Amino acid sequence: MKNKRYATTKNTSLSEKMQYSRASIVFGFFFLFFVIIITKLYFVQVYLHEKYANMAFKQQTVEKSISSSRGEIFLNDKDDIYSLGVNKEYFIAYLSPRDILNENIEKVAGEVSSVFDISHGDVMQKLEKRHDAYEIVKRKLEREEKERIEKMEIEGLYFLPEYYRFYPGGSLASHVVGFVGSDGEKYVGRYGIEAYLNDELQGNDGRVLQKRDARGGWLTNTERIISDKKDGVDVYLTIDYTVQYEVEGILEEAIEKFDADSGSIIVMEPKTGKILALANYPTFAPNHYNEVDDISVFRNHAISDEYESGSVFKPITMAIGLDDEKISPDTTYVDTGSVKVAEYTIKNSENKVYGLQTMTQVLEESINTGVIYVERLVGNKKFKEYVERFGFGVPTGIELPAEANGNISNLKHLKRDVEFYTASFGQGITMTPLQLVSAYGAMANGGFLMKPQIIEKKVYADGTEEVIEPYQIHRVISETASKKIGEMLRSVVVKGHGKRADVPGYLIGGKTGTAQVAKVDEKGYDDSQTIGTFAGYGPINDPRFAIVVRIDNPKEVIWAESSAAPTFGKVMKYLLDFYKIAPTEKITEEK
Repeated sequence: MKNKRYATTKNTSLSEKMQYSRASIVFGFFFLFFVIIITKLYFVQVYLHEKYANMAFKQQTVEKSISSSRGEIFLNDKDDIYSLGVNKEYFIAYLSPRDILNENIEKVAGEVSSVFDISHGDVMQKLEKRHDAYEIVKRKLEREEKERIEKMEIEGLYFLPEYYRFYPGGSLASHVVGFVGSDGEKYVGRYGIEAYLNDELQGNDGRVLQKRDARGGWLTNTERIISDKKDGVDVYLTIDYTVQYEVEGILEEAIEKFDADSGSIIVMEPKTGKILALANYPTFAPNHYNEVDDISVFRNHAISDEYESGSVFKPITMAIGLDDEKISPDTTYVDTGSVKVAEYTIKNSENKVYGLQTMTQVLEESINTGVIYVERLVGNKKFKEYVERFGFGVPTGIELPAEANGNISNLKHLKRDVEFYTASFGQGITMTPLQLVSAYGAMANGGFLMKPQIIEKKVYADGTEEVIEPYQIHRVISETASKKIGEMLRSVVVKGHGKRADVPGYLIGGKTGTAQVAKVDEKGYDDSQTIGTFAGYGPINDPRFAIVVRIDNPKEVIWAESSAAPTFGKVMKYLLDFYKIAPTEKITEEK
């Protein structure tokens, strides 16, 4: 019995020890777990605080872009301005599926499908993205349409403004303004001023941070600006709206009348270089640029197309001879009908022979051998220098893209006389209509080559104005030479091939040019094509306008005196009337 009690006491003691041991293990486990948790919390709070704080910030805060407003483009319109390229406000309609109650999904899908004429299935695909806040339904909604739909109070349907480029003038000055199109990621300027000044016009978008609530909605008064938006620059052009409109109409009428392929007209102020009109035909509508089949219609032929201008270059050769004092208007020479140089024989048009002629008569009759005579007196080296000083072979620097250089590389070999002889009457060297009107402007204004200018001023977002002043490049010929060549050009219009360019009551001067078209893949010229040009200015006694008219491949007439010359006359008459320039003394020259 004693042993039994002893055994029971011993077993009880062992059991207590085992229970104590288990308790210790459990306690130790919980203690260790507690230590791990505390350590983890400490690590998170102290060492990972910045990481998780940033994560929470990003989940609650979103960076948004604030779109800048693209600068607008304006034309002169007498004492007012005309909007050529503006920003028109439209709206995007979008759904926020997470803002729509589950039980209303079908109802919303039906309403949206009906209002926007979208299939029910397409709408459901958008609404099934339950956590999305931005599913575009339709773009480019007019304000009236947006306000009508808003009144229907469709759950989860919202609107945002968006701006598209709009051209109120339709096709007016389309080659000057260009258009804004997509490059796949964003809208950028294409062609014209839109492209040339794209960076200045588009401005810079701003950025802000804004917080959202638990459902993803925007919290008011939580915006923080990271960078301010900067709206684009407004650009005012030298082109006059009314003049541009009229010139485009005259050009289109001429192209149709003479069954020509295309054409260009440029009107420039000789004293300032400012472009009052620049027209090409065919043209296009910038609002519908994506409907154009042939993108060559976007090309600004007046500044991008080089061509051998033909006899309109002869007055430039004469001006060089006058300035170099090698000739006067009354200097005479005997025309035998041709000039031989090396293995070549250069003849007059239609193989005519004129005999004894003055330099003025050379221009009146457009005699090839006469200007060769002048070039030989001046000499190849000096002739080349003058041609370069007139601005040929390099871009004029006008504020438009894709301007061509022209090509006078034929003149680099000073010993190749034949190249200089043909260049004296505008063959073998190429130029653009813009280079040509610039050179005529220099002959008109007393001898200074002006940079062609198409931007009048820029107005920045803060209201600051940058006025672009006319830029005089350099003197090309003397004032005396300028006066003499003006008198000679007047005689061409009165007695020569330029009669149809005249405007009664005014002293108008200029020169025709019927140029051959060089073949593309072989030497020589295409006998089936011509380019008719008339270049001139007026009034001669106070030059206000220098004009170049180019008519490509007219089929109803051959000579420029029948196509480009009367077109020039129409443009000049309109300008004189529009600007109310009083007629000079009664003209007594024989018509």
